[in-house]
Amino acid sequence: MSQSSWLVAGIVPGVERQPLKKLAADEVALLKLLHRWREEAEKAGRKIERIAVAFEAGRDGFWLARWLRARSIEAHVIHASSVAVSREHRRAKTDRLDTELLKRAFLGWLRGERDHCKMVAIPTTKDEDAKRPNRERESLVGEQTRIVNRMKAALIRLGIRAFNPKLKKAAGRLEDLRTPEDEPIPPNTLADGKREPGPITLRRDMDRRRLVSDQIRQIENVRLEHLKQAPSDGPHAMVRLLARVIGVGIETADMLVQEVLARNMRDRRAIARYAGLTGSPDESGTKRREKGLARSGNARVRRGMIQLAWRFLMFQKESALAQWFRARTENARGTRKLMIVALARKLLIALWRLVREGVVPDGVVLRPAQ
Repeated sequence: MSQSSWLVAGIVPGVERQPLKKLAADEVALLKLLHRWREEAEKAGRKIERIAVAFEAGRDGFWLARWLRARSIEAHVIHASSVAVSREHRRAKTDRLDTELLKRAFLGWLRGERDHCKMVAIPTTKDEDAKRPNRERESLVGEQTRIVNRMKAALIRLGIRAFNPKLKKAAGRLEDLRTPEDEPIPPNTLADGKREPGPITLRRDMDRRRLVSDQIRQIENVRLEHLKQAPSDGPHAMVRLLARVIGVGIETADMLVQEVLARNMRDRRAIARYAGLTGSPDESGTKRREKGLARSGNARVRRGMIQLAWRFLMFQKESALAQWFRARTENARGTRKLMIVALARKLLIALWRLVREGVVPDGVVLRPAQ
């Protein structure tokens, strides 16, 4: 599936040839093609009761799968990295060969051979939209950090170190700043709308940072308003419960609920795998070694849980998990960074049980319910 065209390969019962058709990126044309192939199978004497379609997860997301399912077409989305490919150094790769590879993997999966490929859970539009505020805020926070770092770098190049560009009155103090040579900030670096623009302009960067900060504040206020309007809604109730754990804020609770805890996971192992907090063993014969984190899951959840694990040690020192961590790292040098991953995995499973079964982890202190 490219931006301009789709290459569709199929297996039609009763038809010896295996058709391959290139279409414009048009869902209606795809549906017509599927119906035409069904008519060809019926003409060959085969009764078609099921049409199954699969495509790789990519930039198009899941809208096509939802659209096809709404029209009684069984649609699946294949996890792109789960399909085994040739390990030749320079293997041939074309759209035609890729469709054949996906077709073989999909047929094996339909036969019940689950290791042929993995399928992605298709979220609803509501589920996808619920993730947007948290992800947008994460992007804005990163942009705000880049702007602040750029301003500090511009000032340090001039020898100005004891100035905080994040202060409210920072813009008004720029004119009074002096370099170690007792000179004002050069005009192109200080540039505003009345001067010639330069590649780095402190005033415009301050305006950008103020705008980004306002947008972050708007996202946070809207989220709090939604929590107040529907406190008993499924995900909102999970967020409010998680936020009662001392050390877990609304932002972290919302990220965990929308990204992982609101999903229907089979068991604790599935939770850990989805977060990418499981190991990747390398065993052959007498060789036994660990290659580190698999990193095959949700990177946002993985980063957030490792950060939360460090905070958890500060705010929940008497909990069973914190004591478990201290017992294993107290007399073992160089193991804290390794064991924090294990703590993050255990903590994620404990929080999953908290929101699903109401089981409070041993020793964890909760804020009073509001």
